[in-house]
Amino acid sequence: MATRILLAGFQHETNTFAPTKAAYANFERGEGFPAMVRGGDVLALREVNIPAGGFIRAAEANGWELQPVIWAGASPSAHVTQDAYERIAGEIVDAARAGGFDAVYLDLHGAMVAEHTDDGEGTLLARLREVLGARIPLVASLDLHANVTQLMLDSADALVAYRTYPHVDMDETGARAAALLGGLLEPGARLHRVSRRLPFLIPINGMCTMLEPSKGMYAALAAEEGAGVASLSFAPGFPAADFAECGPVIWGYGEDAAATQAAVQSLYDKMLAEEAAWEVPFLSPDEAVREAMRLARDADAPVVIADTQDNPGAGGDSNTMGMLRALLRNGASEAAIGLIWDPAAVAAARSAGEGNSVELALGGVSGVPGDEPLRARFEVLKLSDGVCRYDGPMMNGMMADVGPVALLRIEGVLVAVSSGKAQMLDRNLYRVAGVTPEAMKILVNKSSVHFRADFQHIAHAVLVAKAPGPMTADPADLPWTRLPRGLRLKPMGAPRR
Repeated sequence: MATRILLAGFQHETNTFAPTKAAYANFERGEGFPAMVRGGDVLALREVNIPAGGFIRAAEANGWELQPVIWAGASPSAHVTQDAYERIAGEIVDAARAGGFDAVYLDLHGAMVAEHTDDGEGTLLARLREVLGARIPLVASLDLHANVTQLMLDSADALVAYRTYPHVDMDETGARAAALLGGLLEPGARLHRVSRRLPFLIPINGMCTMLEPSKGMYAALAAEEGAGVASLSFAPGFPAADFAECGPVIWGYGEDAAATQAAVQSLYDKMLAEEAAWEVPFLSPDEAVREAMRLARDADAPVVIADTQDNPGAGGDSNTMGMLRALLRNGASEAAIGLIWDPAAVAAARSAGEGNSVELALGGVSGVPGDEPLRARFEVLKLSDGVCRYDGPMMNGMMADVGPVALLRIEGVLVAVSSGKAQMLDRNLYRVAGVTPEAMKILVNKSSVHFRADFQHIAHAVLVAKAPGPMTADPADLPWTRLPRGLRLKPMGAPRR
């Protein structure tokens, strides 16, 4: 009889300081993730670069029989509502209670906070463990930005995290989870677990694995695997969730307890020795625009500016106006910014029609201090339905629907405005609005790091700007209330009192 695996996915990255919560409807739409699917429709995700896709392909290659339940993800935001959490988590637990399988795999994020539980994934895994008992293996994949809790580690037989940011190895992580699960299904299999929690928070911009020190850390992690060490993971964490276990964790599993302990300790020591290198310098909006204009004068490729504090991939609403105002204030030309999330502005542009102008109060409605709507007249250049396919490395092959889109022009700046919220992680999100990104002098992306997967190789330079926004880039700037004493709020920062 074929091995039967219960399969489900529930993804959300929660910024507890963000302005907007994630309701059930957000998961139904997907918002930059695949839309919610159930049953056999989950298997269609096999060709999408997400962990479930890689797991499905590996499971099918192993001859396993899959029992898919649900896959649901929503754009990062404030807390998941209790209603959304209980409906989705309840569906997964109910399927587990029905039985008929040999093991469980979950495609999780690892940084979910709901209205009624700080540890969304830990709560779900613990509920499943209660239903499954001790003998049925439970394995989950996690995002690199997971805030890994003790309850998560104690409830799962194995957890495995991405090793790239931008996350281009999501499907590979699902395949690695399948390999771990396959080992656990062998008679008499047992893995020893070791984990270490780091004593400082890391800015998300510093986690980019295309750059040092993150690149070197993950290379060292991969080199430590083998010879009794089955799996190692490092989650730098999501430093915008105000609860006691927010922060970086290194963990591993192995047949050889001493070798696994030594490998995790080696990585922990490396992080402490290199702590200062994880700090990140930021530019003000005007500094970033002026430097971009200087670099772009003689460049044959765009200069890209990350509007990191309004990243909808980290809880921002993608509608602050700080960077657009800086472009206008400094007289930038051949520049584009996107995506701005403003359904009302898109509706007004559609009413005006292509080739006409429209008075708008654009964006600026997230209640961010120092931000307000930009009231001006814009020219409507193009209208579209907002449907495109991601061809870049992130989410490759996924169809995206950001709702009706309007391309507006104000002075020398093109503004891509969408009805749905999505991080600028794929160049096709510009193209669907009518912008050819490679032809621009300056691109301002509502993103922190994920954009680098599809933009780095076409960029003359990449700058990081800190305009007012919901996703505070430096965790030391956040009004924390629940972190433990002694935790450093930034690399080499002062311990929290």
